Amino acid sequence: MCQPDHSNRRKAILRRIVYIVGMSPERDPAADSAALFAEAVSIMARLRGPDGCPWDREQNFDTIKPFLLEETYEVMNAIDARDWPELADELGDLLLQAVFFSQMASEENLFRIDDALDAINQKLIRRHPHIFGDETAVTEGDVRKRWNEIKAEEKRRKGSSDETLLGSVPRSLPALVEAQQIASRAAQTGFDWENASQVIDKLHEELREFEEAQLSSDHEKLEDELGDMLFVLVNLARFVKVDPEQALRRTNAKFRRRFGYVEHKLAERGKTTRESSIDEMEALWQEAKK
Repeated sequence: MCQPDHSNRRKAILRRIVYIVGMSPERDPAADSAALFAEAVSIMARLRGPDGCPWDREQNFDTIKPFLLEETYEVMNAIDARDWPELADELGDLLLQAVFFSQMASEENLFRIDDALDAINQKLIRRHPHIFGDETAVTEGDVRKRWNEIKAEEKRRKGSSDETLLGSVPRSLPALVEAQQIASRAAQTGFDWENASQVIDKLHEELREFEEAQLSSDHEKLEDELGDMLFVLVNLARFVKVDPEQALRRTNAKFRRRFGYVEHKLAERGKTTRESSIDEMEALWQEAKK
């Protein structure tokens, strides 16, 4: 099994893509990027070749897919930690996924990585008519609205089976991200509250309905009402311009720190959480907050 050593080798190669570019003022960053990217593509082709790595050769679209999600979250973790060297490393790993998928597609004559690069270049130009065309966009909202309009038009030209406004929101997204996109798209049509206070009123309404559902034995109804509350909270986040995903991640990190403090202090007393009372743990929790 060559995966461990091979993984380190791939990381070292792809780190060069991030670190080398722009280090020398007399070098052309664009040329360096192109050369390093071409090198990464060539290396992946070798690894998938007959004399390449057994592990890499055995992979397919489905087996590699979980790594794409894993690397995406590792990039997010590095950003949250503001660990820039780690972010450079994780971006290299994320870039590897695109190279890997494209190599497998090339082997099956589906497309080449050049096609993927050309597609994103053309898409960026097409969806920024206020930069590359003669349109005007004054605010961030103008840009977002036009972006979604162009995206919807692209879907129609491709003959998408669902041409509704919300049909372009992938159902495979994590639920929180899907809710953000659904709410944002609907709001662009004017189907929205006027201010955050109205959203808070709606949240209180949903909370009352949730409390009523608790009194019944209808678990499905309880699930519906909890979902309604979460959806309203996503909209509240939109109104106050807070990313709910980031907010929850910050809270998760805060809980980890405080609970870790509780465990550490209990350990100093020769105790575990299971051996401690809720009052004792709550007192330590309040210390952690300070």
